[in-house]
Amino acid sequence: MDLFSKLKDKKILLVDDDEWIRDSLTLYFGTEGCHMMAVETAEEGMELLKQEGYDIILIDYKLPGMDGLTFSKKIQEMRPDAVKILITAYKTKEVVSEAKQIGIQDLIDKPFTIDTIEDSLSQLIQRNEKQIRSITSK
Repeated sequence: MDLFSKLKDKKILLVDDDEWIRDSLTLYFGTEGCHMMAVETAEEGMELLKQEGYDIILIDYKLPGMDGLTFSKKIQEMRPDAVKILITAYKTKEVVSEAKQIGIQDLIDKPFTIDTIEDSLSQLIQRNEKQIRSITSK
């Protein structure tokens, strides 16, 4: 089964202040039959998460207002089971360490390609499927 057939029943939230990234990823995932909602700020993302559950959340690190790590901390209680990916051009040891502590499953360096996003999602979905199989087989 390919990535997009697995993503078709998932809700994806993208939080990024770069309009080009929001438009490009929303268009690309939409043409693949996936549901992606994109917003500019973490505050908008919080409002959406209060209204609706998202399975996958792609978060830019540098955002106007609340940054991506602060947003991730706040949503961890709301959506602990959601796959969370941080997108950043500022990948320092501190950022990586904090991201892992607050439940970020992967970090993607900017600039990135669609292949990078697809690879990350594929690996995380496979990892989650293996965890579910190991839990249910016990």
